[in-house]
Amino acid sequence: MPFGTVTLNDGNEFPTIAFGTGSTMKYKDVTDYVGQAIENGFSHIDTAQFYQTESYVGLAIKETGLPRSSLYITTKYSGTGSSQEAIQQSLNNIGVSYLDLYLVHFPEVLPDFESGWQEFEKMKKDGLARSIGVSNFTVEQLQKLLKTAVIRPTVNQIDFHPYNYASHKTLLEYCAKQNILVEAYGSLNSITQNPGGPVDAVVDAAAKRIGATPNQVIFSWVRSKGVAIVTTSRNKERLEEYLAVEDLPPLTAEEIAAIDEAGAKGPPSQLLREVAKLAMQYKFGRSPILFMCLAAAVMLGLVRFFMFWGCARDV
Repeated sequence: MPFGTVTLNDGNEFPTIAFGTGSTMKYKDVTDYVGQAIENGFSHIDTAQFYQTESYVGLAIKETGLPRSSLYITTKYSGTGSSQEAIQQSLNNIGVSYLDLYLVHFPEVLPDFESGWQEFEKMKKDGLARSIGVSNFTVEQLQKLLKTAVIRPTVNQIDFHPYNYASHKTLLEYCAKQNILVEAYGSLNSITQNPGGPVDAVVDAAAKRIGATPNQVIFSWVRSKGVAIVTTSRNKERLEEYLAVEDLPPLTAEEIAAIDEAGAKGPPSQLLREVAKLAMQYKFGRSPILFMCLAAAVMLGLVRFFMFWGCARDV
């Protein structure tokens, strides 16, 4: 079952899961991967001027033969040239006459928020972008922008996962109060780039209860916060796994709270993280106890090495 949509503060509908072409895909030919994502059920494609993938997104869309109205396209102004020049170039790259959502990629690309945002408002009024928004904005930056904005941002796309939830909680609350949708990228990094941490055990327990994968549990947790998702993969089965989140039983309040609490403890140490990656690479499993034992073994080995080295130098 496909993910649903939410209504943005400008009245436009927004698909709540997007296939992203940044991360490890930026600067690469992503035509086949975008086509595969669309074929498997993704209708929302996310790109950016900075990623240099817009033309490949456009080619993939053209090859599907689907009508423009069946797809939702997000791209971002990353600071190259003026925003007016950039949106025209993005439209040309993708081969469309309008964008569904145009984002300010980073606050720094608008040296002057008032005049910079006015340009975005003009793009919406001119029909070049149906919705406009921001990315990587803090509460303070949103407050500054909203002081002079006539049209408020619809979306704030941010790096969001259990290990930064505590620091982002105020931002989520502020965005909710201002009716600005938060959209998350990097959510799976909490278990893929930071394995071996306190989040793993509670995620695994929830996954076992609902018959899901750890990735699916993370996405379910993200959705429990009222946050939309940007994700990516070159793997067809992985894409199917992500889209299947819609059909899973919801997490309990206790499971959500447990993930919150585990995330607040912070990610694992560099040593434990690297040991966990090795354990997963060689299919030893995700047991925290195993990770700790392996880390202890590595530490013991290092201690013995330096003791031997010290003795050798004294001889």
